[in-house]
Amino acid sequence: MGEAGADVLRLEGITRDFGEGEARSRVLRGVDFSLRRGEFAALMGPSGSWKSTLLHLMGLLDKPTGGRVLLDGQDTGTLDDDGLTRCRGRTLGFVFQFHHLLPGFTALENVLIPMAADEGRIEPSMRERARALLDRVGLASRAGARATTLSGGQAQRVAIARSLAMAPKIVLADEPTGNLDTQAADEVFSLLRDVNRDQRVTFLVVTHDRRLAERTDRIVELVDGRIVSDLPNEAR
Repeated sequence: MGEAGADVLRLEGITRDFGEGEARSRVLRGVDFSLRRGEFAALMGPSGSWKSTLLHLMGLLDKPTGGRVLLDGQDTGTLDDDGLTRCRGRTLGFVFQFHHLLPGFTALENVLIPMAADEGRIEPSMRERARALLDRVGLASRAGARATTLSGGQAQRVAIARSLAMAPKIVLADEPTGNLDTQAADEVFSLLRDVNRDQRVTFLVVTHDRRLAERTDRIVELVDGRIVSDLPNEAR
């Protein structure tokens, strides 16, 4: 699994229903989609197109009603809850619109959390990795700062460092710049792109900002629970 150029994520015939009985409604309608190693793609669509729902299925935070989600060749539908947790923690990184840093913890401690959760303890090597990741996102000098003292852009940079803590194959970013001003948004997006190019981490970024989407390799558009466009981005 995980050969260069192979699909690191594949969705096959994904459906998602909500509600029961006569109130049951299908919101995702047979989605087929894949990401290859090293891609940097944008997922766009109007409000109510179910982008976040689709992203949650990709991230194993929810289960589809029908179809298959394959991560690095593994059919995740065959995994129990513990297996899903391990697969999610070791294959995927997440960045959200709101950084979700733990306010009582320092920047360094927030980056350590995924590693400590996976191993059940903190080793010196984990601290070294966390410091290296903070340096990578330009925040080595703020390692000891409490999350509540960071600016919005700095907090999102810490969230990006945290998303990379387990060396994921894919980072899923849901409106990662949606809560930032234009300058901070540009800086954060450039950082994501740099990590993608330097480390060959695959990124899927949900964004409503066409200007930012045009800096990706590929733009996928979702409307009413269906992919209506999936094209290489020739504008970049």
